[in-house]
Amino acid sequence: MSRASGVLTDAVRQAASRSVLCWLATVDAQGQPNVSPKEVWAIADDRHVVVANIASPVTVRNIAQQPQVCLSFVDVLVQKGFKLTGTARELLPSDADYAGWAASLLAMTGDRIPLRSVLLITVQGVQPIVAPSYWLFPQTTTEAAQIEAARRTYGLGD
Repeated sequence: MSRASGVLTDAVRQAASRSVLCWLATVDAQGQPNVSPKEVWAIADDRHVVVANIASPVTVRNIAQQPQVCLSFVDVLVQKGFKLTGTARELLPSDADYAGWAASLLAMTGDRIPLRSVLLITVQGVQPIVAPSYWLFPQTTTEAAQIEAARRTYGLGD
């Protein structure tokens, strides 16, 4: 697990760019977990991830009570990704630093999807996510083989 500044390396950025969704896990004051898929999100710099709050009242409430979060994403074809842990806070459009953090998200949504707020995650730890096939069958499991198998399984063309 990485703990230094600059935890969001090029490898993490590349994997994120190939991942359509991420999953943001939070916990409430009583310890009840919640996981919510997020479609509009971006790596903002080498220590921060921004996530659009479009319709996530439970996530926002949980972050206000317990700021610790876990965000995971996986390239479904390659079956590799990353788990990011850290703390989050909500930025409202009225906050002075909102526009800077929201810029990349607004570039994705335009006027099509309204943002209620931005969830700013300060990443403290990064761990790889790798399908078990890679370590169970290292001689025969390659990214190319995983992509081919996933395409067959999901009925995807070339």
